[in-house]
Amino acid sequence: MKQSTETSSSDETNLTLDESRFDVSSKVIHTDRFMTWFIKLGGVLVVAAVVAIFVFITSQVLPLFKGASVDLPGATTTENALPPGDYLGIAADEWMEKPFAVRDDGKIIFADLVNGELTESELDYLEGGNLSTVSIESGEGLIVAGTAAGKVHLVEYSYAPTFKDGVRTVNENLEVVFTGEFEGSIRKVSCGQSGNSRLIAVLTETESGPKLFLDLVQRKKSLISAGDWKEVGKLDLSESLRKGIGVQDIMVTNRADSVLVVFDNGEIDYYFRSGSGLDTELRQTFRPFQDQDIQKIARADFLLGDVSLVLSSDAGVNRIFSLYRSESDPIRKFHQTKEFPPLYDSPAYYSPSFRNKSFLTGTSNTATLRYATTQAIRWESELPWEVSHALISKKSDALLFLTKDLRFVRIPVDDPHPEAGMKAFFGKILYEGSPESKYEWQSTGGSDDFESKLSLIPLIFGTLKGTLYAMLFAVPVALFGAIYTAEFLDPKNKAFIKPAMEIMASLPSVVLGFLAALWLAPVIENRVPSVLCAIILVPLGALLFGTIWSRQPKSIKRHIKEGYEFLYFAPVMLLLLFIGWHLGPLVESILFTVKDSETGTRTGDFSRWWPAITGTAYEQRNSLVVGFMMGFAVIPIVFTIAEDSLSNVPDSLRTGSLALGASRWQCAWTIVLPTASAGILSAIMIGLGRAVGETMIVVMATGNTPIMEWNLFSGMRTLSANIAVELPEAPHHSTLYRTLFLGAVVLFLMTFLVNTVAEVLRQHLREKYKTV
Repeated sequence: MKQSTETSSSDETNLTLDESRFDVSSKVIHTDRFMTWFIKLGGVLVVAAVVAIFVFITSQVLPLFKGASVDLPGATTTENALPPGDYLGIAADEWMEKPFAVRDDGKIIFADLVNGELTESELDYLEGGNLSTVSIESGEGLIVAGTAAGKVHLVEYSYAPTFKDGVRTVNENLEVVFTGEFEGSIRKVSCGQSGNSRLIAVLTETESGPKLFLDLVQRKKSLISAGDWKEVGKLDLSESLRKGIGVQDIMVTNRADSVLVVFDNGEIDYYFRSGSGLDTELRQTFRPFQDQDIQKIARADFLLGDVSLVLSSDAGVNRIFSLYRSESDPIRKFHQTKEFPPLYDSPAYYSPSFRNKSFLTGTSNTATLRYATTQAIRWESELPWEVSHALISKKSDALLFLTKDLRFVRIPVDDPHPEAGMKAFFGKILYEGSPESKYEWQSTGGSDDFESKLSLIPLIFGTLKGTLYAMLFAVPVALFGAIYTAEFLDPKNKAFIKPAMEIMASLPSVVLGFLAALWLAPVIENRVPSVLCAIILVPLGALLFGTIWSRQPKSIKRHIKEGYEFLYFAPVMLLLLFIGWHLGPLVESILFTVKDSETGTRTGDFSRWWPAITGTAYEQRNSLVVGFMMGFAVIPIVFTIAEDSLSNVPDSLRTGSLALGASRWQCAWTIVLPTASAGILSAIMIGLGRAVGETMIVVMATGNTPIMEWNLFSGMRTLSANIAVELPEAPHHSTLYRTLFLGAVVLFLMTFLVNTVAEVLRQHLREKYKTV
């Protein structure tokens, strides 16, 4: 009994000692708590960083979708009215500080909007009489003045700021550079300049009726001076005028190559001048409002660039006609491209922007600022005064009005992004010079009158195209490689294969892009048939070899250790690759032949055959190159994650299926693959995200042209590549700058959508196979 008690006491002592083993030290507890909160904090910071990035990008994008802000209450009005008289036109300096108005007596009145002073020019060029018409070419700094005495004066004006004692003053300069004489009284004048030539169109009224003249003046420049303007030719176009139909206006383009005559019956004649002389042909006669009850044209004016006409009828209908070549006519002619909501009445004034395709127009007591490309009304309002003339500043930051009570009114304008908008980014637009609406990206051009084309659709298309071809190459290779490594390869060899694939994932994309551009693209350029033969032979050979091997008796299979079949398989594949590569030229000479235009013989040339058959381009740096090299970058990611998912499938499932008589392939295909499908889907989606966001490979390995076609042998431009290429040259906070950030938002949303869909599918697959 005593011995039993001692034993029981000893057991209790041992039990107490065992419990103490599970006591956790305070250091471990504090460390665990710290790491728990540290990990939580890290997760929160990651989420906060992503949200902050998205908020910043969005903040850069939002101004693109704001309309024009016109500060009517902040308008500056001259204290003193201009001297009484009939004012025929206005212009201003680029700072909109010292505008002027031309009076019918030839006087030019300057109004200093800073100090309120009015000054009258001392230039005397009329020699008596009054002006009958004035045309001011603000872009060229030229006043074209016609008189009732039949003279036309070209007056150049310019401004220059000076600084004295810290005070800035804007000084004007006026100079008469040419005077021409014509028969009759001048009714309308217009002038366009091309280099050292100016073409002046003059409409006069004579006793025998109206007459139309074209006057060509030129000057010879030297290193010392610009030379004087001299008349070199005059052409009488009076016979082309309609008898009994008055001429309302005449217009000359800024390139001095075209003349338009607007008639009172609503018709317009379009003349084209070819060469450096006065050889002129009538190219087109059209009636812009022939479908309207009121067809009379109230105003006809050019947009910036003089490729498009802004036309308004007496009823206020506002349309744009642009020059382009149609499929049936190779000659550029005017066709209607845009129509805006009608004005309230016949327009009283018009002014084009000097920076973009905006224009200002309106009735005597209303104003509307419109953007031609997207047919957008940027701003519209009633005015508290009646207007006779209006002008957009050269910096597009102010509007200038000359009111009926002869006061200048300058209104600040904030419209930095008229080119932007949902239609500009995602809609089809009929651009100048194009016969059809299209999606197009072209952010810059070779002239100041370039029309921005900022559609993101070609970039989204290019992103999807590059991703598709990369995934078509990467997914089969990566998945079948992962299945073979996880299910058939010997574990000893797996220890080498897996790290090697992970090292491949660390290769810089710029190195891969460099290899694609300078090595792979030139190699593939003339060996596409070889690539096609290899792509066909290698998979077929693999299937054939696998089928033959699976049907071999065990007496043969036992000579090869399980998991080492690749030692026999690899040489066969290399041999097939070699055969396919060298078989390409033979296949090319048989299937891909074109007729030589010089010899008449047919020769094998895939690079010429493809465009001849499909009508699409064949380029050296194309989608095939991008698919191979970008697929090479995606393969390690998909392979690693998919192999991990396959390896984590419980071995009990494998042994159970094999015990029931399934082959190793049947086990892998019907048991292991479905069970690991959630992880495999995650691998594909992560690889897809890698392909969508790839930049350097696409920049270096494609033509980087934003085109929309699925042609395998043409390039593309992706959203990420576009940001990399354009952002360094984009002016800070410009429309292009913010549009590139919009591209980043679209790329962000595309990735977010892909990940969301992937997560939903992954959860579905996990639920489906969770009981296994």
